[in-house]
Amino acid sequence: MVTFAIEILIFSISLLLLLLRRNKSQNKINSKGFPLPPGPRRRALIGNLFDIPRQKAWHKFAEWKQQFGEMVYVEALGNGILLLNTIELVNEMLQKRSSIYSDRPTFVMAGELMGLDNSIPMLQQGSAWQKQRKVAHSHLGPAAIKKYYRVQEDIIALYINSVIEKPETFDTELRLTAGRVIMSITYGLPVHTSDDVYITEAESVMKMIGMATVPGAFLVDLVPKLKYLPSWLPFNTVHKTGADGRNRIYRMISRPFDHVKRELDNGIALPSFTSDSLQEYFDSHGSEVDADTDHVIRWAAGAMYGAGGESTYATILSFILAMALFPDVQVRARDEIDRVVGVDRLPSMLDRPELPYINATIKEALRWRPALPLSIPRRANQADFYEGYYIPRETIIIPNVWAIARDEKSGIPSHRFAPERFLSSYVKETATDPYSYAFGFGRRRVLICPGKALGDNNLFLLISGLMASVDISKQRDASDQEMPLDPSFTPGLVSHPEPYSVRIVPRSTHVVAVVKERVARISSSVNL
Repeated sequence: MVTFAIEILIFSISLLLLLLRRNKSQNKINSKGFPLPPGPRRRALIGNLFDIPRQKAWHKFAEWKQQFGEMVYVEALGNGILLLNTIELVNEMLQKRSSIYSDRPTFVMAGELMGLDNSIPMLQQGSAWQKQRKVAHSHLGPAAIKKYYRVQEDIIALYINSVIEKPETFDTELRLTAGRVIMSITYGLPVHTSDDVYITEAESVMKMIGMATVPGAFLVDLVPKLKYLPSWLPFNTVHKTGADGRNRIYRMISRPFDHVKRELDNGIALPSFTSDSLQEYFDSHGSEVDADTDHVIRWAAGAMYGAGGESTYATILSFILAMALFPDVQVRARDEIDRVVGVDRLPSMLDRPELPYINATIKEALRWRPALPLSIPRRANQADFYEGYYIPRETIIIPNVWAIARDEKSGIPSHRFAPERFLSSYVKETATDPYSYAFGFGRRRVLICPGKALGDNNLFLLISGLMASVDISKQRDASDQEMPLDPSFTPGLVSHPEPYSVRIVPRSTHVVAVVKERVARISSSVNL
């Protein structure tokens, strides 16, 4: 007991001295006449720790935008956080000043202890960052992914068929579909993969990661010295949580990767990001990949699931909800598809240039309920000055995508699902293009482009396929009255609607026959 009390006393004194040192340094800088950006009043030592919600903080941040403006500064236990609330401000700082704001903050739990600092999204700029960026662009750039069009079209046709056969499972089948696309392209898993162990495991791990990468999710992220406390201390779960997470993440990325390596050795590997990357190395070096290259490809492949699968699932789940709430959008979308594609086949990637309303609908799906409402944070690697304000080194920068997506420059209320806000033929000034904020910013954006291209193709095929095939509406009760539909949204890094129920019926018996014929062709090609 005495030893435990001493450890707690030492830790408390260390924490107090750390906070006082940070506070003193901050005040010294401010006394020179360079104020911090505006924000809510900070309390001594703890700052705004209790003002920042642990869940769905984007709603509070949006309120602060109205109160303090487009730049809001808060602190939590001496850690500065800067909220960027407009796309103009985000572009000015994260693109024009990308040399200062391209690093990621240090997530002690998710990054260091769980090992995600090996992955593209959390890597700091350096040689490892460059290597993963290079391999990702080499095999998943816009030109390279054209060879996967058919895979994407086939998997999504199978999803449309599942929605027709069992509409009540639209959400669970959607999650599997998003996973199948990523797993097929990343690791070459067959199109007909069922509830595969790789997908199930990845979904579980991604849920853990989503919660762990919300700023302030763990006290050790705010007070890094906690990681030095011995694991035997009562109630200290830092090391166990980190070790468990690290094991789960490494298993998730390694099992399918090692499966591809075995299939390459046996000469039966299907084309995929992983097999192509490994084969390219073998062709140029004439030997098995070295440990460094193995690490680069393994982690680059592992990052693809989060970049494509989770965001696709969240966006389409919100889109289906919107179609039940705003049925007029379906009428316009369906009319355009019937006019361009006809009724005898499902839309394909080649149809996309001729479907402007569908493309506007994709943008609106990205805007209406952003999958990443707070994007992924950055970090100031040096002190900076902007518009008369001082931004301390190590400040965490959060692009407030939720607030950016709420702009009403088109004149259409932000709560409405209205694709026409992106069509100049409907409005005098179009809304901010979601492609400018939904897939990342600045230098970091180039790392997400491969996942963006795949995810964007998925959104087109899913949205156009659903609009061509089914009608979505609210459920009705026994007296044929529409039932309320207002689900809450999940609080993690990737936010999507909680489970909800809608009515989904095929547009016609002809549509059902068209989908069944397409599924039969897919099955026939697999069996050849």
